[in-house]
Amino acid sequence: MNLETTSLARQVDFVFRQLEGELKSATAGTIMIHVRNNSVGKYGIRHNPIECKNGEIEQAGGGMTAQQVQALRQMAIDALKLKANWTHGEIMYDFSVRPSTGSWSASIMYESNYNTANWNYRYQPKHPSLGYVSE
Repeated sequence: MNLETTSLARQVDFVFRQLEGELKSATAGTIMIHVRNNSVGKYGIRHNPIECKNGEIEQAGGGMTAQQVQALRQMAIDALKLKANWTHGEIMYDFSVRPSTGSWSASIMYESNYNTANWNYRYQPKHPSLGYVSE
């Protein structure tokens, strides 16, 4: 996939398709997508498919259905319309499934972050005691 020419929405769609197998075995978790210059740099999912009750490991519940994964993917793509004026950061999708009722819920959080390391040439100190003087 050529990220320079692919929209962020198509990249998010690709990410969710890659994570589909893990989502089908997860009952809750957080999907993280790291974005730089409107391109996905890395992505992943935090979840623990092992459940313990009273100190005993139980067989993992079903996780998300194919329809729920598709709905979560579409919600993630639609939510990109709310992303405004940032190109660097993280998108996090928290989700949970209630296997007993078949319902699921999700929330989305955008975090913008920028690197100030390249600002040094613009903001040089003018005081000699700080190491150097601007010209």
